[in-house]
Amino acid sequence: MAVNLDWKNLSFEYRQTNMYAYANFTKGQWSPIATSDDPYIRIHIGASSLHYGQACFEGLKAFTRRDGSIAIFRPEANAKRLNMSAQRIVMEPIPSKLFIDACVAAIEGNKEFVPPYGTGASLYLRPLLIGTTPRIGLNASDDYTFLVLVTPVGPYYKDGFFPVKARIHEEYDRAAPKGVGNVKVAGNYAAGLKGDLEAKKAGFSVGLYLDAAEHSYIDEFGTSNFIGITADGHYVTPSSNSILPSITNDSLQVLAHDLGLVVERRKIHISELPLFSEVGACGTAAVITPVCSIAHGSQEYRFGSESEAMPTLTKLYKMFQGIQYGELSDTHTWMYPVE
Repeated sequence: MAVNLDWKNLSFEYRQTNMYAYANFTKGQWSPIATSDDPYIRIHIGASSLHYGQACFEGLKAFTRRDGSIAIFRPEANAKRLNMSAQRIVMEPIPSKLFIDACVAAIEGNKEFVPPYGTGASLYLRPLLIGTTPRIGLNASDDYTFLVLVTPVGPYYKDGFFPVKARIHEEYDRAAPKGVGNVKVAGNYAAGLKGDLEAKKAGFSVGLYLDAAEHSYIDEFGTSNFIGITADGHYVTPSSNSILPSITNDSLQVLAHDLGLVVERRKIHISELPLFSEVGACGTAAVITPVCSIAHGSQEYRFGSESEAMPTLTKLYKMFQGIQYGELSDTHTWMYPVE
């Protein structure tokens, strides 16, 4: 397939590619990986994923690096996290080798869709696990489909690494204490759609959730983890059983330590917001999005300005992307080579 895309101006949205890779779990075992060029899948109308939400997914990226090679960022960590999600909602776990092999198969079948080095774009991979056994009574599925689709993407926010405004959700909770907020299940994101839509209508790019028990501690943004940088060099991120363990955040903490920052993962009371000189939202899609202000009712907390660079977050962002694109040494062996 000839690909004619404006690589430097890609938005973050789905685009049709050549194929996706998949495997089915039936009769107690996983099938070999297969591929399909049909973007539609057949699923029983009674499938447990449709009725009882047995569906979880991952998001990761592959990059064309400076030397022309293609590599995936930390796929083994995504495989581990998908299995955490699967186990929480009683789904069949996926062997790490199957997960990574399916990612590689999807990339190899769509190599012309991997954006060229220097464009700032990447190939987004979306592994998905769904229950397919018909269930009318509440019970776990016996059968599952695991698939990996890919699509070339640009920045999650159209302006890329540029400060945005956030608002604390006062009317909605993201996840209940001891619920499923710490795993990447489909329903978590549907639950946040209404609040995020309302925030965007009010002029805010992203919403920030507080803990559901006391509404006093920072949990995470609707799409990503919270990072706060203090003037005296502390990298602070929330500790909560309702937060999805971010692979991006985990990696940034390692880089922050490399820079000599003091890394703290702890509860953050909302009253601490004025103590941060920089705030960011971090995740696979955007890596880091600087946040210049957070509104909470009539109160507004400011961190720099809409046009002012955040020096520490900027440095972390450039280090992170430098490793992904092969411009900096991969000292932590995070990049998995495809070819």
